[in-house]
Amino acid sequence: MQRLLILIGALFLAAGLAWPWLRRLPFGRLPGDIHVVREGFGFHFPIVTCIVISLVVTLILWIFRR
Repeated sequence: MQRLLILIGALFLAAGLAWPWLRRLPFGRLPGDIHVVREGFGFHFPIVTCIVISLVVTLILWIFRR
């Protein structure tokens, strides 16, 4: 468990340092993401982005468990 927490912390640190480059990726703006804008109201639900991230994380964890 300690190794996993250290690894997750290191990944968050790396993502934070690489944020200027990571924010240019199209995640959060994929086709299928729900975005509603009305007067005085805005709603954004990145459902396709969540599915893609979930699949990638599942694949990575499956590879490491083998």
